[in-house]
Amino acid sequence: MAIRFGKTRRRSGRFKSLLFALFFVVIAGVFVYLMNDFGRSTISRQQTSLENAIHRDIIQCYALEGVYPPSLDYLREHYGLTWDTQTFFVDYEPIGSNLYPDVTVRMIGGR
Repeated sequence: MAIRFGKTRRRSGRFKSLLFALFFVVIAGVFVYLMNDFGRSTISRQQTSLENAIHRDIIQCYALEGVYPPSLDYLREHYGLTWDTQTFFVDYEPIGSNLYPDVTVRMIGGR
């Protein structure tokens, strides 16, 4: 009878080890998923913030100078607009000095 209990303990120990390993893998997977989700939401908030800053500077330029800015470089030089050029591409197309420009902000590389 002692041998029988010994075998049961080994199986129980293997089962506990397997259960612990499975638990660890699940916890690690959840952690990785949450970190990726957090990174995506951070980039999304950065993009929204950049879009708001560009639009605010365009409106401020028009209010102070009476014309819309001719380029992004003008906004950089005179209004201090900055952004991470490795993360975002900004397309700025002026339509005229009295028409609101076409502005598009895109994330680079599908991050």
